[in-house]
Amino acid sequence: MIHGVTWTVYLARCADGTLYCGIARDVTARIAAHDAGIGARYTRGRGPLVVLLLRRCRDKGRALRLEYAIKQLPRAAKEALVVTPARVEAMARRASPTRRAARSPRA
Repeated sequence: MIHGVTWTVYLARCADGTLYCGIARDVTARIAAHDAGIGARYTRGRGPLVVLLLRRCRDKGRALRLEYAIKQLPRAAKEALVVTPARVEAMARRASPTRRAARSPRA
């Protein structure tokens, strides 16, 4: 892993009122791509997007798991995440891989 490179999960509202969840290293550039019609197929013709929620993740795997967890939620639950961002923290903890048992210290 390259240090200093983090991934961000974002939740954005499209101009038609729908919600879109994605991940990116550079959210500003990714939203610009969506707005230009070269981002995800879903967002084409639905711009401009407004970012509602951001959650940084240590690595791409964690970001992908959190994105998937958010995408599985019904719309009302996604809207609740926007109002109560602490819920995203709880989801991120649940989406993280389980920690392995601590290794015994080496002598």
